[in-house]
Amino acid sequence: MALTVSKTRDVLVEVARQLFAREGVDNTTMNDIAQASQKGRRTLYTYFRSKDDVFLAVVESELDKQCDILSDIAAQNMPADEKLAMFIYTRLDAVKNIVFRNGTLRAQLFRDIWRVEKIRKKFDRHVIGILKNILTDGINDGIFVASNIQMTANILHHALKGLEVPYIRGLMVSSETDRINQKEFVMNMIFNGIKIK
Repeated sequence: MALTVSKTRDVLVEVARQLFAREGVDNTTMNDIAQASQKGRRTLYTYFRSKDDVFLAVVESELDKQCDILSDIAAQNMPADEKLAMFIYTRLDAVKNIVFRNGTLRAQLFRDIWRVEKIRKKFDRHVIGILKNILTDGINDGIFVASNIQMTANILHHALKGLEVPYIRGLMVSSETDRINQKEFVMNMIFNGIKIK
């Protein structure tokens, strides 16, 4: 029974995501979601009290997919510095892909950033945990030096979070040469900072 309940909810969330992406959140009604999912309004309201609840479930579902991708990277057997580099760019690309995959939902995501932030707390904790593990492995292997792993993971996480919108909008580069060198530049900033050695 629990599997059926979960599957029905997942169908409703995916149908809503597609409608929100195509029509926009404001232009989609609960009735539209019920009809497109071939479920009754009663079924929809069994899982969600309002369209706002559905929207938050869509965002949470997208973040859960990103968590899965990042967890897969963390599980790979590779040196910590390579893993961190892959983690950073996979994370930025995953956020960009989620935003572009969701079409008109893109504008809604940026407009409702505070609502989305509420949902992101679980995602943020998960990502910080992954970063702590990568940093710990790197320290144990003599690749990284960090006196406070928790603070380092928090700073990395929030720095990446701050890069999301500029990265998505292509504001971090001004030419094709910059685009090619971007990964190396970001990794140099993270691994070496700007301090003269």
